[in-house]
Amino acid sequence: MSPVDLTLLEGELAVIRLGTGDAVPEWARPGAGGLLSTTVTAAETSIVCRADDVPADACVSRGWRALAVAGPLDHALTGVLASIAAPLAEADVPVFAVSTFDTDYILVPVDRAGAAADALRGAGHRLRGLGPTER
Repeated sequence: MSPVDLTLLEGELAVIRLGTGDAVPEWARPGAGGLLSTTVTAAETSIVCRADDVPADACVSRGWRALAVAGPLDHALTGVLASIAAPLAEADVPVFAVSTFDTDYILVPVDRAGAAADALRGAGHRLRGLGPTER
């Protein structure tokens, strides 16, 4: 897999679990880079959105930053997520992946963003958006 270009988006995101068939709440708004993702399955509804808007009583995992893969990506490409996830796993950085029609977003914990950047650069990927205060 060739190196990919990634951009660390501003702002903190949260991942929320709603019940089966629950409607998307009004507080679910786009977060980092305009990212708002809703996934509905037979078992749950999951939302990725701006962390500041999520109520305290929600079933939530807070403290995520998003890395956007430069797109659009050809749907015939293979190994894009693997080329990103493998070095992050080796660096003990958890990930939460979100895909759209055009690209992928990799969420990493806020407190591991510097380690994520180091691991991805070490794997040959190009990363933008990580300021010196976030190392």
